[in-house]
Amino acid sequence: MADYDVIVLGGGPGGYIAAERLGHAGKKVLLVEKDALGGTCLNVGCIPTKSLLNSAKLYAHARHSAQFGVTAENVSYDWATVQSWKAEVVRTLVGGVGMAEKRAGVEVANAHGTLVGPGVVEVEGVRRSADHVIIATGSVPAMPPIPGAKDNPLVVDSTGLLAVEAVPKRLAVIGGGVIGLEFASLFAAFGAQVEVIEMLPEIVPFMDDELAAKLRRALSEVTFRLGCRVTGIDGSTVVYTDAQGAGQRADADLVLMAVGRRPLVDGWGAKESGLEVGPRGVVVDDSMRTNLPNVWAVGDVTGRSLLAHAAYRMGEVAAAHIIDPVAAKRAGQTLRTDTIGWAVYSIPEAAGVGLTEAQAAGRGHDVVTATVPLAVSGRFVAENGVRGPGAVKLIADAGTRAVLGIHMLGSYAPETIWGAAAVLETELTVDDLRQVVFPHPTVSEGIREAAWALKD
Repeated sequence: MADYDVIVLGGGPGGYIAAERLGHAGKKVLLVEKDALGGTCLNVGCIPTKSLLNSAKLYAHARHSAQFGVTAENVSYDWATVQSWKAEVVRTLVGGVGMAEKRAGVEVANAHGTLVGPGVVEVEGVRRSADHVIIATGSVPAMPPIPGAKDNPLVVDSTGLLAVEAVPKRLAVIGGGVIGLEFASLFAAFGAQVEVIEMLPEIVPFMDDELAAKLRRALSEVTFRLGCRVTGIDGSTVVYTDAQGAGQRADADLVLMAVGRRPLVDGWGAKESGLEVGPRGVVVDDSMRTNLPNVWAVGDVTGRSLLAHAAYRMGEVAAAHIIDPVAAKRAGQTLRTDTIGWAVYSIPEAAGVGLTEAQAAGRGHDVVTATVPLAVSGRFVAENGVRGPGAVKLIADAGTRAVLGIHMLGSYAPETIWGAAAVLETELTVDDLRQVVFPHPTVSEGIREAAWALKD
């Protein structure tokens, strides 16, 4: 008889939500996590970043509130207090995850775990057995072999930048994706001179190009260098070639390496156990099964989608199939990556779900689009003015009228995009969407306006 029904290796979003669901279903679960519960997202990713961004937004709003009839004088910030607030938020939420696991009856081992093979995990030298094993080891920052970057104290990843003792006067950011933009935005709001160096022709590669360009222009306090290739780092100076092939230098006090993350597939027995690992990470099917019997993988380690909310969904899918495989199959419990939304919590924010215009055309759709400014929303204008950066773009198939993608720029976009995800999940057409009643006045009404702006 096995020691446990399920052993979960990794306590990030995918791992802890799977453990919680399984525990509430009456399964005997061991959750193994060598660091703090919550993984990268809660401890050194999503949550601490949003805490700092909240402080940055409050500071920016206070400095620019005169147009709304509110004047604040001698506005300043205290970085130590900002960091203290961040730590308090993280500490509170980590404790909340621990309590949730306890309520679900999940046993938590604060230890390193190694997958030995199907049904066997070694925890601090002791082998534990289980009917099922879920791998949720997450990801780590990608550090490309750029000359001058390794062991350079002036080059940090996102974890290092979260812990800086003071706002740098000049910050160079290598990478114009989500991580790079969020840090660029918040440090620029605090007064740093920020320069973003991006290899691609536009920022945020999964965002529709039209709205990505609008977002870039809205980040007016940040300098962007697009189509550039970094060739080396000299102290805190980034050496690169620009889009025309000319050599350039970006002088800074600190360099952020923000070129993305990679699945953590080393150090826990993936290769030794016979687990199939591909170029993107641990190979799984849409039910999160690996090539080994009763071994599952969820979250960043799969490389399917390196987003915390995607990890939640993967954990729930795996748990459903373990709890009742017949019911899970009947209910269609699978991962559908095309309907997973994304969000950028910069200033301003952005979010989207589904295909971009270019992706839709590449898949053979007869594409029709509509882009409307968020000035169509009364609430948006009241809070941002008519010149505030904001837009909604809707992508659809001209023949079937199926909604293929919705991309948003502006206030509350991340809070609204779940509704757009539901539109794609339920396969609504443009005509169906036009019949949905949106609360007024809300920024979400921009989605309705985009639906009506499409040509019939």
